[in-house]
Amino acid sequence: MKVGIPKALLYYYYYPFWKKLFEVLGIETIVSSSTSKEIMDKGIEFSVPEICVPIKVFTGHVAALIEKADYILVPRMVSILKDEYFCPKFMGLPDMIRYTVPGAAEKILSPSIRSESDSISDPKHYSEFVDVLGVSAKELRRALKEAEKEWQRFRMLSKQGHVLSDIYRFLEEKEELPEITKEEDPFQVTIGLLGYVYNIYDEFVSMNIIKKLKELGVRIITFEMLDEGEIFRSIRFMRKRLFWTFSNKLLGAGYFFYNNPSVDGLIHVTAFNCGPDSLIGKMLELDSGQYEKPFMTIRVDEHTGEGHLLTRVEAFVDMIRRKKIKMRGALNHENNFSIYGNNAGL
Repeated sequence: MKVGIPKALLYYYYYPFWKKLFEVLGIETIVSSSTSKEIMDKGIEFSVPEICVPIKVFTGHVAALIEKADYILVPRMVSILKDEYFCPKFMGLPDMIRYTVPGAAEKILSPSIRSESDSISDPKHYSEFVDVLGVSAKELRRALKEAEKEWQRFRMLSKQGHVLSDIYRFLEEKEELPEITKEEDPFQVTIGLLGYVYNIYDEFVSMNIIKKLKELGVRIITFEMLDEGEIFRSIRFMRKRLFWTFSNKLLGAGYFFYNNPSVDGLIHVTAFNCGPDSLIGKMLELDSGQYEKPFMTIRVDEHTGEGHLLTRVEAFVDMIRRKKIKMRGALNHENNFSIYGNNAGL
């Protein structure tokens, strides 16, 4: 038996969990290849035009797996925090896929995730696995415990400051993790990179913005590197939090970056037609002047050109670096003048 895992949406947050779960159950997994124009075109073909790019991408990945797997994992993500939810598209994703992708109706494996934390290892979410996959309840519980351990290891590496793409290369390809330096160059630019994991880490969608920022010598901080407490403390000023958990994570991370003196600017990568993002992006943009930190929005869709994005990113980073050099020079001049004045008075 083979289970296909689309390399899209929450693959970038929960793949270590899914992989270990099926591995312990003795079930082979097939991951779709990285997003390409062919996959994107398939997603567009089987999706309604108004849907957001991440859902189109996911649809394309499912289509790419149809002939390769017995089942395809399409979880129904409802909630991972009490009284907060996922975007409705996530809740209805199995139904959308079932009735839009040819051949998907009988192959969808859709655990319903209703959790009160990021941990999704409660056996009640996976009751259908017993009958569909032919495993015992005892085997399922054991596999979920192992999967939870693997996922917590993954999260620990993320909170140490590693971007997820580096962690995946470490876990999958056994590449060494880049060293996280404690001491910062006074002219090094630190960017708070905001965006849902499937917008940031899908290299086709984001046009590999992580790699580009690294090539520019930028230190990157993302929301998944932060402690949950830090994130939610940053939005305590709000009378009421948003309905969507991951949107709250991004919003909290944004205000954490605004209040963190080591962060020089914010870049928000968002997909066209994303309702929650249109709200949090505007809130952060309006408040950038108050915190005196530059904020840039990069809105992507299936037509976005790489050259346009990279030029904007280079200009944004260059502007911040020039400002830091200028401020450092002014500070040194001020200190030298002070020393000279003191000497003159002796």
